[in-house]
Amino acid sequence: MALQPSLRPLLIAGRPDAPHTLDVFLDYVCPFSGKLSVALDTVVKPLVDGGKYDGKIKVIFRNQVQPWHGSSTFTHEAGLAVARAAPEKFWAFSLLLLKKQGEYYDIPTSSLSPIQIREKLAGLADEAGLSQSQVAEFKDLLINKSTPNGGVSVTDDLKYTIKFSRQNGVHVSPSVLWDGLLANEVSSSWGDKEWNDFFAAKVTV
Repeated sequence: MALQPSLRPLLIAGRPDAPHTLDVFLDYVCPFSGKLSVALDTVVKPLVDGGKYDGKIKVIFRNQVQPWHGSSTFTHEAGLAVARAAPEKFWAFSLLLLKKQGEYYDIPTSSLSPIQIREKLAGLADEAGLSQSQVAEFKDLLINKSTPNGGVSVTDDLKYTIKFSRQNGVHVSPSVLWDGLLANEVSSSWGDKEWNDFFAAKVTV
């Protein structure tokens, strides 16, 4: 499993030692990513966590920053901050952010400063169930460092996720890798039948 230790919360379903890997590249402000996230939560996770494919498939969330959306970087920094401050809440926060992604689209955030966007995301972290101490840590992780261009405390994690996408030729969201190879047939419109058919054809153990 290609995940540096700080990003282990991005394993959102399945066991770490499962032989098959489904990497799902999502952008928090992409409508199609939002649509696919619902299928991941309602169809894929039940099949992988205690279902037919328990122990056979693991599902990894991959942050896919799309820089043509002004707030994409800020939302992904927030997701990575939750992964550090409250790892058990990462998927719940991600689902909530994807559900409310319209609040972070280009026009709604066009008059907000980076600090205001991050404060708004802190409110979302609270809504996702982070404790007060976890929200405080979340905020601290998103404070700019003392150097003028040093980023925040999760910038290195963000760099890792972007480099991973680039080396795998992932350019858009959502995109899916199955066992390390792009599975271009996967669609955000897939439901129960399509996912079951996909796994039936792909799972070999």
